[in-house]
Amino acid sequence: MRIGVPKETADGERRVALVPEVAGKLVGADGGTEVVVERGAGAGALIPDVQYEEAGAGMVDDPAGPYEADVVVKVAAPSAEEIGRLRPESVLIGFLAPLTAGEAVQAIAQTGATSFAMEAIPRISRAQSMDALSSQANIAGYRAALIGAQELGRFYPMLMTAAGTIRPAVVLVLGAGVAGLQAIATARRLGAVVQGFDVRAAVKEQVESLGAHFLEFDLGGDLEGTGGYARELTPEQQGRQQELMAEAIGKVDVVISTAAVPGRRAPVLVTEEAVRKMKPGSVIVDLAAETGGNCELTEAGQSVVRHDVKILGPLNVPSTMPEHASQLYARNIHSLLDLMIKEGELELDFDDEVIAGACITREGEIVHEAARAAAQAATATSS
Repeated sequence: MRIGVPKETADGERRVALVPEVAGKLVGADGGTEVVVERGAGAGALIPDVQYEEAGAGMVDDPAGPYEADVVVKVAAPSAEEIGRLRPESVLIGFLAPLTAGEAVQAIAQTGATSFAMEAIPRISRAQSMDALSSQANIAGYRAALIGAQELGRFYPMLMTAAGTIRPAVVLVLGAGVAGLQAIATARRLGAVVQGFDVRAAVKEQVESLGAHFLEFDLGGDLEGTGGYARELTPEQQGRQQELMAEAIGKVDVVISTAAVPGRRAPVLVTEEAVRKMKPGSVIVDLAAETGGNCELTEAGQSVVRHDVKILGPLNVPSTMPEHASQLYARNIHSLLDLMIKEGELELDFDDEVIAGACITREGEIVHEAARAAAQAATATSS
């Protein structure tokens, strides 16, 4: 059985789906697995081709080469050209954006290929080692805290000097998922006073265990949805939340926002009025920029100054730390492949909750219910 690793072609994508460490484990596991890597695939993550060769992987120059393998592993969703390289017997694994890239998913289905989206892996205990959303969100949260510290023209920690005492910066993290909790932990390590906010009451203990104060607003009960995500608020709840949030935001130096609802536009937590109330020189790092932003003034991929506040909307943050992001992602891929490969042969057990839950397309059809609805919506919009 062959596993193909193409070079990522999406703008700004520096990660690679398999690192030499994992490629070596796959090749050496049973002697029946071959890994084929496109030359230069690891360059963005500072991994030279020779390391793949030393791990036992084969190298190919032709970008179409990895797509001749039984299983193709990617990071970013494939382009139209890459989708055209898939065959009916192909198995594709990667971040496929099944809830937002309906036309692309439909195109994958039309090739007849079987595809698995890493973001669709069920969030159950035995699938934790495959949870690429969490591994990459950890990196995004860490990086966001560093961005906030770098862009803020003030100290994070309290400093006691002969010239007097400098009070510590106050950082507010919106959303206490994986990215938010890592941002809280990192900002605390840097010495800031940290507050955390989430509509899910269940995360209060986690926020406080990291040394942060949990900011609570009464919005009408616990608002946790399925899969550990927050559910979408009613318009009335959103308005009340924004009003209360504006008061809290006016007292902090840095806001790091991470709130998201899968398949939907990110909720607006930081209004323009809230930005107006912030101190000049304050910073907002909006990790939800790719899905519209938690801040009303965020511009995706840009750094802008509004009302003397710097607002950053970074995209694909994990790719800014490509070496470790690739290592973690490759281990997620490896764990998933362990379910699929038996004695050197590909065996897809669709009775397995993980394999069935992550499968997006199969035998020319979109088999994932939410992805099918997204594809139908995309088709209706374009027609």
